[in-house]
Amino acid sequence: MEQNCAYPEVDDLDLEAHHLFLENSGAVLAYCRLIDCPNQVKLGRVLVVQAARKDGLGRSLVTKALEICQENFSEKPIYAQAQAYLQDFYASFGFKPISESYLEDGIPHIDMLLER
Repeated sequence: MEQNCAYPEVDDLDLEAHHLFLENSGAVLAYCRLIDCPNQVKLGRVLVVQAARKDGLGRSLVTKALEICQENFSEKPIYAQAQAYLQDFYASFGFKPISESYLEDGIPHIDMLLER
């Protein structure tokens, strides 16, 4: 709701995805999911609750997600559909843009890929 995207967030991919999250006292502070596809792994739904931003949780979460990818899917590139303003954040992990900026639900996004 924070980003004015009023659509169901749960989908069938959640049944096969690897879900990662950080919590404190039972409250989820950061979350992402990994989806193993035939030719790549998709890193998606990367989020940090507003009150916990600027604490490095996003960096910790993505670092852990990439470690899991290395352990389980080392032969596959990792794809991220990133919000455009986070391009430098993902680039700091080695992701490179593979698209121009485009609107997804009214929010500028860019597709990025981490080759390994």
